Amino acid sequence: MRAVLADYPQVRALKEGSVFDFVEVNPVHKAFAAMVRDQAYDVCEMAIVTYLQARAEGKPLLLLPVVLRSRFQHDHIVCRADDPLDVHDLAGKRVGVRTYAQTTGVWLRGILGDEYGVPLDEVRWVSIEDGHLAEYVDPPRVERAPAGSKLVEMLHAGDLDAVIMGNDLPDDPRLRPLIPDAKAAARAWYDRTRAVPINHMVVIRAELAGQREDLTQLFVEAKEPAEGIDMTPIGLEANRPALELITRYAHEQGLVPTRLSVDDLFSPRGAGS
Repeated sequence: MRAVLADYPQVRALKEGSVFDFVEVNPVHKAFAAMVRDQAYDVCEMAIVTYLQARAEGKPLLLLPVVLRSRFQHDHIVCRADDPLDVHDLAGKRVGVRTYAQTTGVWLRGILGDEYGVPLDEVRWVSIEDGHLAEYVDPPRVERAPAGSKLVEMLHAGDLDAVIMGNDLPDDPRLRPLIPDAKAAARAWYDRTRAVPINHMVVIRAELAGQREDLTQLFVEAKEPAEGIDMTPIGLEANRPALELITRYAHEQGLVPTRLSVDDLFSPRGAGS
C-alpha cells in the first residue's frame, strides 16, 4: 500500500516495517490535494476539515479513527504586541489565515464564537491560498490577498489586525497571542469539552474499507502509551467530543453544506466514486 504519513513517533515503527510503501511528501499537507482529487495514495494523513469537505462531496475516501497530529489552538491567533486589540473586539477587523478551510482556522473561529462571543460573520477574513478540494469556493465574506502576500508581513504592515497561524507560528517578540492567558484558557476549554483539537487523522481509499480494522490496529500497536492528556487518541469514542465540535464548526462556517454525522464519517456508505 502506498502511504503518506509524516514522521511522528507513532509512525516510525510502521516506517520500519514492510506493510506500507511510504512516499515522502514534505510538508505533508502538500499530499492532501492529490489524495482528495485523485486518490493518489492508499493510505494518507489528512487534515480533518479537508476530509469533512471530501466526505460532503462524496469522494471515495474513508476515515480511520486515528489521530496523528493535534494541538491546543488558543495561542495560534496572534496580533502585534503593541496593539491593544481585545479578543472581544474582532467585529470589523481584518484577520488573516492561510486558507479559510485550514483546520486550525476552523477550530479557532469556533472557539472565538463559542467562548468569546465573536460574531464571526462580522469579521473580515483574509486568505492567501486555495483549499485542497477543487470544488471548494470560499464564502463571500472571505477576501483573497494579492498573490505572493505573506500573513506576518501583512500583520506587521498594519494590513491585518490579527493572523491565525498553523505550524508556522513564529517566535517573534513583536507578536502576542490575541487570547489572554492562552495556554490556561486552552486547558480550561479542554476540561469543559474533553476534546483534543484534531489537526490530522488517517484516511484510506474507500475500496480498502474491508481492511480498516486491521489498519487501525497497526496504529494501535505502534503507539506508545500517552502520559497526561492523550493528544493522539485512537478510536471513535476517544475522538467523538472533538469530532462533534469540528463537524458543527465546519457546517456553521460554510465549509460543508450540511452538518455531518460523526458516526457516518466512518461508514463506507456515502464514500462515493
